[in-house]
This record gives sequence, C-alpha cells and structure tokens, in this order.
Amino acid sequence: MPVYTDQLGRWVDVPAEPRRIVSLVPSITELLYTLQLDDQVTGITKFCVHPESWFRQKTRVGGTKNIKPEIIHELQPDLIIANKEENVKEQVDELTKKYPVYITDVNNLDDALEMIEQIGLITGRQNNAGHLLSQINTAFTTLQITNNQQRTGYLIWRNPYMTIGRDTFIHDMLSRCGLQNIFGNTTRYPAIDTWQLKQCDLLLLSSEPFPFSQKHIDELQPLLPHTRIMLVDGEMFSWYGSRLLNAPAYFNSLLGSIS
Repeated sequence: MPVYTDQLGRWVDVPAEPRRIVSLVPSITELLYTLQLDDQVTGITKFCVHPESWFRQKTRVGGTKNIKPEIIHELQPDLIIANKEENVKEQVDELTKKYPVYITDVNNLDDALEMIEQIGLITGRQNNAGHLLSQINTAFTTLQITNNQQRTGYLIWRNPYMTIGRDTFIHDMLSRCGLQNIFGNTTRYPAIDTWQLKQCDLLLLSSEPFPFSQKHIDELQPLLPHTRIMLVDGEMFSWYGSRLLNAPAYFNSLLGSIS
C-alpha cells in the first residue's frame, strides 16, 4: 500500500486506488467532483453543498465540526480527507485509529495548489489534477491587481464581529487582489470591536460562515460613514479547491466595482 505524506507531515498508508472516500471538507468535496471521483466518494458533510447532485445523493456524515463516527463506520472508508482548520482535531484523531486519514493544511494559494496535486496523486487522478492546476494558474495570471492598496476589513462573523489574520487563506486572496488587510498584524480569526473598523476604506461582509446581508450593511453604515461596505461571496475567498478556477474572474469584477 503506497505511503504518502500529508500536509501536516504525517505518513498515511492509502490503497493504490481508494474506492470508498469520505470527505470532511466542503471545498475538497467539490474538488473530488471536478477530478471525476463520483463513484469513489461515498460520504460528505452536511456543508458540502457543491455539487448539488452530491449534496442530494451522497451519505452525510455530520458537520465539519460534528462528525458522526457511527455513519463513517457504516461506510468503511479506505480514505478520509480532513483539514486541520475545518475539522476538530480530537474527532479526526479518533478516525485515524481505524482508517487512513489524509489531513490537509491550506493557508495560501501555494498550499492549495500543493493540496490539489497531492489529492490527484493519492486518488489516481494525476492527469485530471494536472489539467486543473494548469487552468487555475492561467486564471490567476488574469487577475487585475488594484494598485491603490485600499485599507480593507473582512468580516466572517457577527456577535461578536470576527475578522481574518495574516495566516489565513482569505488574507492571501485579499493580498493577491492588492487589498491591504487592516488586521494583517493579527493571526487566525480574532474578535474585534466596531470602532476598530473605522480605519477601513473598504469593508467586505462575507456570505459565509455567517450569512451577512443588506440589513447588516444598513446596521454598520451609520457607524462607519466614510467606509464603503460591500457583500462578497465567501466561497470565492475561502474555498481552496476547484472553485479557484472562478475566483480570479470574480475578484476582477469586484475590483472593477470599487476602483
């Protein structure tokens, strides 16, 4: 059985051709679909909403933070794909005692490209992954980077407001767009107060994990009269699988609207 090193540096024994794959990561579930692993993927989480056909048809094994091991045991996977940030360490550790678990750790575009290459290798879809990587790299060459370095805040949660630090995938996407994360001196996902947002030229409210909407713009705008506040598609900023194909075009459209 081939031995691979995952993105945490762990050795993982995986069958040469895994036939019963469980994905615990929504963006990687979409990646597995793009790599044409429909027959091999047997379990996904309740947040794996893309593709819609898989969301309707595949067995759901709980949420990313609340895995139901009894369902996974019924599926008897020969490969589980997890993520350091999106899944709970203790739950993943329990699964590693029974199954091959490949753990990803994606904090920037380079990590994402490495992950796609590795997933293609361990699932026997090297050619598909290589083609996808070529397309993503080409797409990012079309990114029209803004030169005005707008001071930008990005909110992912409300009550309390939470933002993103320098060691996150979203920060890397903002930087590639030429936007300056005003909370780039922090790490991970700090809680903040409204007054800290007053230094923003631009404030982006994400569609996930908290579903910000127009009413939240209306709520914040009187407190931030000099800040432009916009709703953005959180999947484009935080999904690091095959959705990266469409991210640069989305960013170009966004940047065009704020220039």
